[in-house]
Amino acid sequence: MKKVFKVLLIVAGLYFLLLIPLPHRGELQKASQSPFIWDQDALWENLEKSFLKARAMPTNELDSMLQFMTKETDSIFHAHEALTTSPKEDFYPLMEKHFFRIAPLIAAQENKSAWHINFYNGLRKKLKSDTRRWDMKSTEARNLSYRILYGVRAAVEEILLQSSDDEFVSTMYVLDEPSATPSVDILGIKVHSGDLLVSRGGAEVSAFISRGNDFPGNFSHVAIIHIDRETNEPYLVEAHIEKGVALASLEAYLNDKKLRFMVMRPRADLEQIQADPMLPHKASLYIFNESQARHIPYDFKMDYYDASAMFCSEVGSYAYKQFGLNLWEFESTISSNGIMEWLSNFGVENFVTQMPSDLEYDPMLSVVAEWRDKETLFQDHLDNAVMDALIARANDGEKLDYNIWLLPVARVLKAYSFFLTSIGKEGVIPEGMTAETALKNNDFVDRFNKCKAMTASKIVVFKEENNYLPPYWQMVRFAEESVVH
Repeated sequence: MKKVFKVLLIVAGLYFLLLIPLPHRGELQKASQSPFIWDQDALWENLEKSFLKARAMPTNELDSMLQFMTKETDSIFHAHEALTTSPKEDFYPLMEKHFFRIAPLIAAQENKSAWHINFYNGLRKKLKSDTRRWDMKSTEARNLSYRILYGVRAAVEEILLQSSDDEFVSTMYVLDEPSATPSVDILGIKVHSGDLLVSRGGAEVSAFISRGNDFPGNFSHVAIIHIDRETNEPYLVEAHIEKGVALASLEAYLNDKKLRFMVMRPRADLEQIQADPMLPHKASLYIFNESQARHIPYDFKMDYYDASAMFCSEVGSYAYKQFGLNLWEFESTISSNGIMEWLSNFGVENFVTQMPSDLEYDPMLSVVAEWRDKETLFQDHLDNAVMDALIARANDGEKLDYNIWLLPVARVLKAYSFFLTSIGKEGVIPEGMTAETALKNNDFVDRFNKCKAMTASKIVVFKEENNYLPPYWQMVRFAEESVVH
């Protein structure tokens, strides 16, 4: 009995020793920026009113009205299409205004035309061309490019979600930027070696990465594709929280749940590409070899100046940096106190960094194409709405927490995970993540899923009562009502 008592005493001592929390971090260094705010609640309300009014119109009357409005808009666009437009001109705000007037009417059409798809792709192709001559570090240029590329996409996706399965357009082809590097076909898109695939994952934290930014976006992950010149075999080089920088086959990449992805390619007219058309392939080969030559853990700190560990955006930027191309024309900033607080719980220390969504606005890259299907697009919007509601709570001062009595168990699991990592296996708690971080991550996931389940049920009721899917701003309201306090 004495031996048993001693063992129990030692176990209890170790348990209480493992209960001691780590010292609190110092004050977070805030980015000297401010988050973009739409502040357009009245506009969103009017869009839905326009949609409901258009649904009640006779088909011929609605189609005739749309024909007139789209022709007028096309006329203005084509008059400026070949011209270089500055962010100070009223062209883009005018196009935005026209598009937001037209979008709810198309959404209400019984047989939708493809005008919104063609117009959106033409508009973003022009904007990407114009931004080559803009100072993308200026607030004016940054805000305008965000309003157009993100805002018009949001309107297009509202139309797509009100479409039938037959009308839904999964793949949008934007610009087949010339490339001399090897290529493969991915879901009908011709992808070249060195292309950057910007995607949105299906995990809860993916929603946080895409929305937790001064410019909330649609993407949470970046991978660079390398295609072997001899075998034409494609490999995706990417950083995973669980295992760090690693290779994935095309099959594995697609099987890893993707709600959407976009293909981006360095412009063919860049001085560096003209001097060496194979530069993108060399960049992908460099990071391919680097991932095989050394173990590169995941960089929870999001420090793109330190390549000893890498997060997903850093994989692509580091590869191209070796060949003189510095991606992310402007640094990503995270300035909201609540977002900073929550992200710091995941180990983030750098709030001036490179966020996946911001790559879309880099003028050195062309958007080649974009893919999503109807179900994944709905899930994307649902996850975004839930995350926006949680971020609002974070900014109101709500903190992530954990059960202190589970800390010793988590620390034992962390020690076991460290052992597994040392022999080349994946641990229960990823390398670079502390036991406290893992427990707070569980709290975040639990909050997210509870809010998501309640929000999804409200959406079902809304659709049954109104016979249409609620628009995004309604989803956000449902999510805000569903946050567990």
